[in-house]
Amino acid sequence: MHPTSSEPAEGVFPTAEEYEAVHAALRTVARPGAGGPPCTLNSLFEQWDALVREVEEGYGWSAPELANDLWCRSALARIWPSLPPRIQAVRRSELDEIDRRFHSATVGRPGQDDQAGRWWLRRVPRLLEAETDRRSAHGRPMGWDDLTFPRPAEVEIDD
Repeated sequence: MHPTSSEPAEGVFPTAEEYEAVHAALRTVARPGAGGPPCTLNSLFEQWDALVREVEEGYGWSAPELANDLWCRSALARIWPSLPPRIQAVRRSELDEIDRRFHSATVGRPGQDDQAGRWWLRRVPRLLEAETDRRSAHGRPMGWDDLTFPRPAEVEIDD
């Protein structure tokens, strides 16, 4: 069974109190008026995993889009301390694995400490997809020019 499915991970069924604690935590990160399906713990994990797959294959959007897409990981970080300990224990290895994949598929921004909190916001995809061969002043595809540091050598651009 895939742990991000709608089925409970590893056959663990949350108690009523755990369900309520998870829902209370999720209400703190709900995006009002965003439309679409409701925010669930599973949907946050699914969004994070899907974004990491996209980054692994080559991220084709802009830096502002990546910052927007990273909302799901920031939401997980925000609610994590409020989740019941048993839910954290069940989901920790899944989160760690997705985080590890993101870390591998990205490069730290020069001069940034990616060991501190919200480290995912200080990383750049290793593979950027570009729609044109035009480059910003720092050698990145258009849409990445708000990053003020030169393109790290580890970042590849696929035209």
